[in-house]
Amino acid sequence: MQAACARTFSCMFCQSLKLRNLCSASTSSHLVGARNFQHREQCQGHTRLYDFDLIISKASKGSSSSEDEIFQSLVNDRACDGINVSHNLIEVMLHRFKDNWKSALGIFKWASLHSGIRHSPESYDMMIDILGKMKQWGKLRALLEEMNQRSLITLNTIAKVMRRFAGAGQWEDAVRIFDEIETLGLEKNIESLNLLLDTLCKENKVEQARTILLNLKQHIPPNAYTFNIFVHGWCKVRRVDEANWTMLEMKGHGFRPSMISYTTIIQFYCREQNFDRVYELLDEMQAQDCSPNVITFTGIIFALAKAEKFEEALEMAERMKSIGCKPDTLFFNSLIYTLGRAGRVYDAAHVFKVEMQSAGLTPNTCTYNTMISMFCDHAQQSKAFELLKEMEDSGLCRPNTQSYHPLIKSCFKAGIIDSCLNDILDYMANKHNLCLDISTYTLIIHGLCRADRCEWAYSIFEEMINHGLVPRHGTCRLLLDEVRLKNMYEAADKIEDVMKKLL
Repeated sequence: MQAACARTFSCMFCQSLKLRNLCSASTSSHLVGARNFQHREQCQGHTRLYDFDLIISKASKGSSSSEDEIFQSLVNDRACDGINVSHNLIEVMLHRFKDNWKSALGIFKWASLHSGIRHSPESYDMMIDILGKMKQWGKLRALLEEMNQRSLITLNTIAKVMRRFAGAGQWEDAVRIFDEIETLGLEKNIESLNLLLDTLCKENKVEQARTILLNLKQHIPPNAYTFNIFVHGWCKVRRVDEANWTMLEMKGHGFRPSMISYTTIIQFYCREQNFDRVYELLDEMQAQDCSPNVITFTGIIFALAKAEKFEEALEMAERMKSIGCKPDTLFFNSLIYTLGRAGRVYDAAHVFKVEMQSAGLTPNTCTYNTMISMFCDHAQQSKAFELLKEMEDSGLCRPNTQSYHPLIKSCFKAGIIDSCLNDILDYMANKHNLCLDISTYTLIIHGLCRADRCEWAYSIFEEMINHGLVPRHGTCRLLLDEVRLKNMYEAADKIEDVMKKLL
């Protein structure tokens, strides 16, 4: 019986995705090809592919090279003289090397030598962000001064600098940037102050932000957005009492708490699964003539479904409709998820096929993924495949790696790994040029280990490492135990080396 089911599932896969004539080349080579294709696609139509590849070859000199060596390699290569340097090319290159500041800065300096090219504010901001991400503060400061001399600094520039400093734990430097803002050609006003306060609150420095506000509020009066920043900040650090107090303070300054204020606190209570308080706040909102919107309701419905309070979630959807709140795609995604978790597959399909269309909304990738996952969970793989094909043909959205996760899980569950897993991975690479991410690699490695296919799992693990992705500790631990059982000592040593780097 199990073998028959496996054959049926395999046939469904082949028929639905039409993979019978696909070549059986290795998944690894397809993934590398897909990645290169994506880079080429970004640049095509704006510069020659040869130019694109030439710059990459010159800029990819390894971590031991300095930005000056990369700059010189571009300057001294006559072939590079004929490259048509454009603002688009510069931004594509900076995006390509966003995790390699030396290559990015070398290209940035080289591009500035070309006649007719003066870096745009957008290019400067990208380079500032890259340097901040890599904690190259001295070079960031130098580039900021260069921008200042050209009067190119905007609040967007300051936002990137502040957030990189704060993200690196150097919140005092973020404050210092605000203190220096007038020397950078900008004003100290509520807009720039809110930018600093928001930066600090997002990095959990709410008390420091509060002190700054108290010191400056006489000179720069807060606005409604200022208080919303603190409502969100206090909730983020799980101090909801202060968030509620901020709401009262907001009223004291003559501002009415907005839908955003209420929704932020409601989302906190949703995470805590304190639904009694959620319902109280909903009632308070309506009593204050501050109607909750679709974002408020969507968050509550999703939280209730996650807590397996399916009937309450569906009642909340009805409450939303009763006050005339117009649904959006995210709302329908949560409703479909809720119905699927409740086992109401038919109703979920009706929402997908009928109610969304009646509301004039089109499904997105997340909608399709939710439906595909639901059908796989209820052993209706043929319908899942049909939806995948529908998504491909619709032209409305494209599958992503998450679209295939339920299908990969079904392969393991049905015990048809050999006949289906390679086909799915090949299809992802060939049809949609998808590169596997950490979650997909993790899913495959764990599934192969449980299926007693640790040799294959280890080859996938090596591929993951070669593509520069860092495996999770639990994945390493599971694979290490499996290869030891198979006496794969060399593999065990390599996995242990990787685990040491994770500490």
